[in-house]
Amino acid sequence: MTSEPHRISVAIPVYRGAETLPALVDELSILNKPFEIGDGSMAMVAEVLLVDDCGPDNSNQTIEMLARRFEFVRPVWLMRNFGQHAATIAGLASSRYEWVVTMDEDGLHDPQDIKLLLITALNERYNLVYGRPMEAEPHSRARNAASVSLKKLVVPLLLGKDRSFYFSSFRLMTGEVARSVAAFANQGVYLDIALRWMVQDSAIADVHFRREGRDRSGYRLSTLASHFLRLVVSAGARPLRIASLIGLCSAIAGFVLVAVVFAQRLLGDIPVQGWTSMMAAFLVIGGLILLMLGVLAEYMGAVVRRSLGAPLYVIATTPRGRNSNSQ
Repeated sequence: MTSEPHRISVAIPVYRGAETLPALVDELSILNKPFEIGDGSMAMVAEVLLVDDCGPDNSNQTIEMLARRFEFVRPVWLMRNFGQHAATIAGLASSRYEWVVTMDEDGLHDPQDIKLLLITALNERYNLVYGRPMEAEPHSRARNAASVSLKKLVVPLLLGKDRSFYFSSFRLMTGEVARSVAAFANQGVYLDIALRWMVQDSAIADVHFRREGRDRSGYRLSTLASHFLRLVVSAGARPLRIASLIGLCSAIAGFVLVAVVFAQRLLGDIPVQGWTSMMAAFLVIGGLILLMLGVLAEYMGAVVRRSLGAPLYVIATTPRGRNSNSQ
């Protein structure tokens, strides 16, 4: 039995949360008082960090209202929109307590499931636990199919040996891991890849994901594509090796095709030239070349941003870098 409850910091990146944050913080307020997690141990949500990522709505005003209403709510103001990953890392860096939870602003993650994450971490002695939905996530079929394909096919291909690696934005980690990863994560690094560099393994807790508390998802196709490209670049040199392997296979196939055509020419069996097959070959090879160039360009862009010293995020003292009275 522990004399003091385990204290939890909850970091929430906020981009378009004016509609959903009040209800979410109300649910978190229930956990602001000590609750039992088994074996006589207690825990409590000691602080909720709302990181304003300068979205298009009035999220900053909502955050100010919630900070006045609840003592455990701490606003973190960013100078401009830096993106979800940067806002999440800013929340990790600003955390103060033993455990840190990250969750979305839209109500998809149930605050009551924080208990399950913590119990899993304590019972199985893990520094990092991910919440995995027991059912299909409440998104469109296309997005769910893309997410499953990414996590079950693309991620194992990019990461290599560790094919059991799972990640989601609903995660719990020790405060030591949270603040350490925030200290070295920089431009172009995918947060879950950075966490994988630090911890040997992670646990999974089965939870229930709810429907978002707003009509339209905050994730656009461009946002999801940006996350995917960051994941590719963060995977190290493996994507480049895969691109080289694809190029080698294409070259071998090309040499084989040349040998076949040359043999047919000697035997006089070449039919009338096929425009369709030629164009198909050009399109396939051209597409592969452009894909590989795109991967190289992402790597070069990440290197340039780091060499120029572009900050991952900048914290302001007032909402969106302006006096809050001028809103």
